[in-house]
Amino acid sequence: QVQLVESGGGLVQAGGSLRLSCAASGRTFSRDTMGWFRQAPGKEREFVAAISWSGTWYYADSVKGRFTISRDSAEGTVYLQMNSLKPEDTAVYYCAAKILGVVVTTPNYYYWGQGTQVTVSS
Repeated sequence: QVQLVESGGGLVQAGGSLRLSCAASGRTFSRDTMGWFRQAPGKEREFVAAISWSGTWYYADSVKGRFTISRDSAEGTVYLQMNSLKPEDTAVYYCAAKILGVVVTTPNYYYWGQGTQVTVSS
């Protein structure tokens, strides 16, 4: 059974940092794009960042310069380092793997984690 399990969420003050992790099990994603999305209450799920199997990264404009995505293919883990957090970053963050198609910024991935809550207080 394939699973993506996120961890590292929590409550942090504005300007603080968090590091999210997504551990994959059940199969390897070393040749697949992996990404992070988020969903705030009452809003649609939105793209945050993605990283291809070759290490090419993609970021939403709202997080460029503050968030960094990385992966450890050997461990089957993808990370999201979030710095200079803002209250508007508050959301449930989801890990995704294996893009269906070529547009990494759409939520068109085959596998999804259950999500981890990130809350940024002002």
